[in-house]
Amino acid sequence: MAMYSSLRNAFACLSLFVLVFALSVTGRPATFLEDFKITWSDSHIKQIDRGRAIQLILDRNSGCGFASKRQYLFGRVSMKIKLIPGDSAGTVTAFYMNSNTDTIRDELDFEFLGNRTGQPYTVQTNIYARGKGNREQRINLWFDPSADFHTYTILWNHRHIVFYVDDVPVRVYKNNEAKGIPFPKLQPMGVYSTLWEADNWATRGGLEKIDWSKAPFYAYYKDFDIEGCPVPGPSNCASNPSNWWEGTTYQLLSPLEARKYKWVRMNHMIYDYCTDKSRFPVTPPECIAGF
Repeated sequence: MAMYSSLRNAFACLSLFVLVFALSVTGRPATFLEDFKITWSDSHIKQIDRGRAIQLILDRNSGCGFASKRQYLFGRVSMKIKLIPGDSAGTVTAFYMNSNTDTIRDELDFEFLGNRTGQPYTVQTNIYARGKGNREQRINLWFDPSADFHTYTILWNHRHIVFYVDDVPVRVYKNNEAKGIPFPKLQPMGVYSTLWEADNWATRGGLEKIDWSKAPFYAYYKDFDIEGCPVPGPSNCASNPSNWWEGTTYQLLSPLEARKYKWVRMNHMIYDYCTDKSRFPVTPPECIAGF
């Protein structure tokens, strides 16, 4: 009887641990509506495969957008996206995190800038920390992102922020607070995505306009994955060093990731705010501190 009671108590403790862990660190929603909601033009977002995938639509009437139901403080967010095929000039498909605050906004941006048929897609990343942005970098993708789904990921921990295209790091922003450089760490952020018209700037600085005869334009999403500390949620989650994204493996790029990152910057980067002397005669401090 004593053994049975001990086993029952052990099982109860294990069940409680699993429950607390599940409430502290969320991840891998089964369907779109489990963790997300439509925020803009619900008629232009269609659920596919019982909500496991969605189609975003842009036409003359409207673009569209969606957002996570909760905010998160640190973790990893990823989605598989298949971008607009063919002539997509003037369109922007965005996947980003945002604190939804005005003057002291934190934001981590992936923006996919459409182009004319046969020209490469450009990916723009940007980082806002404590209200300051203007940290744009652009790369041309080395594959056709409209031919199939590819995984786009934002990893955010206390050490750095890393943007990934599949398993290739394309942007690293280190925590250099010790050098007086802002780093987003205090405000939780929601996960957002939009498809919209931006032909005043998106393609060749606005020289290429949307060809509306090609509309409607479609982008597809699936495999939504948020693993992070939800807010509201347990107050000690974000500071817990045992969170997997705070582990040693995620504190630095691996040697293989570092080689891939160097390859991207050498062969596919087409714009870096750090070297734009027309905008920044004085090099921004984070550029000097290193990525």
